[in-house]
Amino acid sequence: MKDLRDLCEKVILIAKNAGDFIKDQQHKIKADVIEQKGVHDFVTYVDKSAEKQIVEALKQILPDAGFIAEEGTETIHGEYYNWIIDPLDGTTNYIHGLSPFAVSIALQKNDEIILGVVYEISLSECFYSWKGATYAYLNGNPISVSIAKTIDSSLIATGFPYYDYDRLKRFMTSLEHFIIHSHGVRRPGSAATDLVYVACGRFEAFYEYSLHAWDVAAGAFIVQQAGGMVCDFKGGGNYIFGGEIIASNLKIHQEFKGIVQKHMLN
Repeated sequence: MKDLRDLCEKVILIAKNAGDFIKDQQHKIKADVIEQKGVHDFVTYVDKSAEKQIVEALKQILPDAGFIAEEGTETIHGEYYNWIIDPLDGTTNYIHGLSPFAVSIALQKNDEIILGVVYEISLSECFYSWKGATYAYLNGNPISVSIAKTIDSSLIATGFPYYDYDRLKRFMTSLEHFIIHSHGVRRPGSAATDLVYVACGRFEAFYEYSLHAWDVAAGAFIVQQAGGMVCDFKGGGNYIFGGEIIASNLKIHQEFKGIVQKHMLN
């Protein structure tokens, strides 16, 4: 296995190169190049082309690794290592000319994430870390989660489901609670970005359901490397493939988790 810091630096460059392509193509996006994978779930040639670009570049630096990629341009699974990739997290924002939208790349060894890079394209902000690093970083500078001690002093992030509406009423009651009892709730539209914003202290907490591994793998790892806590709604560790996630700073984690559980599990 290559040195993880060196590997992370290479992944950062790959993410930025893909981000440059994505940003360059945004003005070319028209209705006739937008495909619909599912209900309100969109994809463009940009997503697919960026993913191919990322996959081919990652093959050069870790040839034996497999891929878990949103657009399915590469489906080979590695014996020990797998890259988990979202080439364009926030496609709906992207096609409407909004921000944020991001490239998300994580490296999984067996069942453990050991490297994560999230490049938020519109602000040219690259968040990253690797196993064994002292910190998580934003454009070379160490970052950490916030020190807010209560929900009442926190800004909360979430995402609205675009399918799987069975839990929508429970979700709306949780949203009502946080609207009343926090600094506010924001819905930026990119789970990868939401997570790294928790990592750098812009948000105190984030929760969402109906997510995929490529939405959260890199961002969740970066939160942990920045001193935060991550779990599924039950408080367990099945947040990468389990479809639901809670991420927060250390001080409010128990309070925040308890509120999400009260509304989403009961």
